[in-house]
Amino acid sequence: MQADVYSLENKKVGTVELPEPIFGVRWNAALVKQVVDAQLANRRKPWAHVRDRSEVRGGGRKPWRQKGTGRARHGSTRSPIWVGGGKAHGPRNDKDYSQKVNRKMKRAALFALLSRKAKTGEIKVIDTLALETGKTKALSLSLRGLLGMDKRAKRFDVLLVARADGKNLFRASSNLPKAKALDATSLNVYDILNHKHLFLDKASVAVIADHYQE
Repeated sequence: MQADVYSLENKKVGTVELPEPIFGVRWNAALVKQVVDAQLANRRKPWAHVRDRSEVRGGGRKPWRQKGTGRARHGSTRSPIWVGGGKAHGPRNDKDYSQKVNRKMKRAALFALLSRKAKTGEIKVIDTLALETGKTKALSLSLRGLLGMDKRAKRFDVLLVARADGKNLFRASSNLPKAKALDATSLNVYDILNHKHLFLDKASVAVIADHYQE
């Protein structure tokens, strides 16, 4: 599968072969949804927490004797029906929301999404994303040219995929809204779905093929 290669000045400088098993598979919406739902669930950290009757203060003795007072029997002021008592069936911060998705399913969803992006023209291969400096301004100017955007545009909605040694790229992109740099071996369904455009460093194509193909 051939793809054009562009320079940071948005000029065509050649072509590259995209692996068919990664960039040419059928779309599978149900699988992609299952994987991204699991990824978001695994990130979820439950903060809401109520104290049950074993965690609130007080209640060390029986409020009054069992019989003879004419009042209802109670064993502890920590009971949920008492003011200041523990809460019954409230949210707990030890709840586990994680979902298990096996590696083959993750890769199949990733390949389906990459293929969809390639088919719709949302993938662009760049000759090199290596920057001489980690200046945000320099990267911003290049992205505007590559996306054909106005000079005043600030939100790029692009995921930049490069090798792990591109430190300047990671540094320069950290201050750009809706622009993110990702190591080629750390591709995931959520980040690709969360960005409209996907820019691949030419060298990262081989890394992706080597890392994800079995």
